[in-house]
Amino acid sequence: MEYTIRPMEKSDWGDIVEIYSQGIQSNIATFNTSCPSYDEWDREHVKGCRFVAEYDGEVVGWAALTPFSTRECYKGVAEDSIYIDSNHCRKGVGRLLLETLLEESERLGYWTIQAHIIQNNAASIKLHEKCGFRMVGCRERIAKDRIGMWRNTVIMERRITKDIEGGCDCDMMKALRSEKRMSD
Repeated sequence: MEYTIRPMEKSDWGDIVEIYSQGIQSNIATFNTSCPSYDEWDREHVKGCRFVAEYDGEVVGWAALTPFSTRECYKGVAEDSIYIDSNHCRKGVGRLLLETLLEESERLGYWTIQAHIIQNNAASIKLHEKCGFRMVGCRERIAKDRIGMWRNTVIMERRITKDIEGGCDCDMMKALRSEKRMSD
């Protein structure tokens, strides 16, 4: 299957809502019980980091970033959202979308991308691991799902690799520094 990744357009909103609704119904993709309006969604997501995946001209997935905070010190930290049409799961489209999102986020100056994933969503956890995320924590009984059951989330993050010389002392950066020294 040949997927194309492109920037999201407002005209994609109907397809995005359909895919997001599948995520709501899955009960492992989001705690939300309804889709926001386009205007609400538009206000909350980073304008330069919104992408869709197409297959035969049809939108089959989307990914976007939400700023972590409005505080200046966190301007380079964001949370990703990624949703794939159920007919296209496990076909590589999620990885294409997430890799595109990560590449563009670095270009725009983001240094950390976080993901808060419902613990039962093994596919999303694996996708994020494949794209360089590591688990940094978990939240127990953080929220109830759409049927009222308490759920845990895992917190994953990916830091840019360009920060090696910048003094980051997280484990991933230590390992990268060590690898770099060994190859020199």
